[in-house]
Amino acid sequence: MLTDTVIRNIKPLDKPKKYTDSAGLYLYVPISGNKFWRMDYSFDGKRKVLSLGEYPAISLKMARAMREDAKRLIATGVDPAVHKKQEKAARMLEQSNTFEHIAREWHETQTIDCTEANRIRKLKTLERYAFPVLGSKAIEKIEVADILAIIKPIEAQNKIDKAHRVKEYINMVMRYAVAIGKVKHNITNDIHRAIRPRKPVHRASIIDTAKIGELLLDIENFTGYFQTKSALQLMPMFFVRTDELRLAEWREFDLEEGLWRIPAERMKMRLPHIVPLATQAVAILTGLREYTGQSRFVFPSVKTFDKTLGKATLLHAIRGMGYRKDVMSIHGFRSIASTLLNELGYNRDWIERQLAHREKNSARDAYNFAQYLQQRQKMMQEWADYLMALLAKARKNAGKPKPNTEPIVQIIA
Repeated sequence: MLTDTVIRNIKPLDKPKKYTDSAGLYLYVPISGNKFWRMDYSFDGKRKVLSLGEYPAISLKMARAMREDAKRLIATGVDPAVHKKQEKAARMLEQSNTFEHIAREWHETQTIDCTEANRIRKLKTLERYAFPVLGSKAIEKIEVADILAIIKPIEAQNKIDKAHRVKEYINMVMRYAVAIGKVKHNITNDIHRAIRPRKPVHRASIIDTAKIGELLLDIENFTGYFQTKSALQLMPMFFVRTDELRLAEWREFDLEEGLWRIPAERMKMRLPHIVPLATQAVAILTGLREYTGQSRFVFPSVKTFDKTLGKATLLHAIRGMGYRKDVMSIHGFRSIASTLLNELGYNRDWIERQLAHREKNSARDAYNFAQYLQQRQKMMQEWADYLMALLAKARKNAGKPKPNTEPIVQIIA
């Protein structure tokens, strides 16, 4: 019989060798020097070999215990090798049903259209908050109380947005689990009722037309970098989101056709978008191309043409003009357009399409990015003309003293 001392002192030979213990158990040592536990046994009249693992991870004592377990299985008519494979398959199935496994599968397959930053944020949030509690649990055994055990402590720290975000990401995983047949029901559907509601996010926007004219005049008189000024001049005409503008590339623009085609990967809704270019916008872009045309970016960084303007550059410029946080935001340009275009009587569908808002029937969005294009071209030219009229009026009134009143603003949720 073997002992631990004997086993430790076994050296590899120039050919494999078996070192017998007892009752079919032996140590198999190939020329590599590794030491493997094996057991010879007979089942249904056939001679078989059962692999038990490698020494020293499997000690002599453990190997003998595993041999006894195998003998008991044989005595009850169960082939230990088949039993081992079944146990391994059950473990793999159990692991594939864990929350973490399904969450990572969801992240790998269902977030591919998200921005990389958004994908990272989703995974990091799950890794920090959900996996420590739910990660090893079989997803069908997760209960509402398990999820609340994650969310409630976050809420207790008054991090309401974070609590809702964690809940939303868990909800996305559970919805995916329902879709692939891992669970029958999504237990997170009503959990939002157990969390304090989010405070609405408010973004300031000027709505008084005279004040809008003054804002346009302040942009016209902006003394900062040329590409920053150009971006600020175009933002009211385009009313796109900040990243959609600042990351724009020259190849996306057709100045002769008067169209800017934004690729889906840069849009919030991950769908392509078309912005008709008014003649005023084409004029600004034509002048800008003489300055930044050697860069792939329309609005390159002031330090290098290989990068774009910083994420907060336009906001800092607005603040530098004296517009406080409660008076005007970059998002406010979208609010201005939405409010005034509706007040001017333009078709709401044209406006919503130009704002790139997702339709309730999201399946239609995939091919509706060019919807109402002819009508939107007319609307966008008339909108630019309207803005220029406000600017001209502001120029005319620039020499008059301003009334001693606070700006008229609207807070847009």
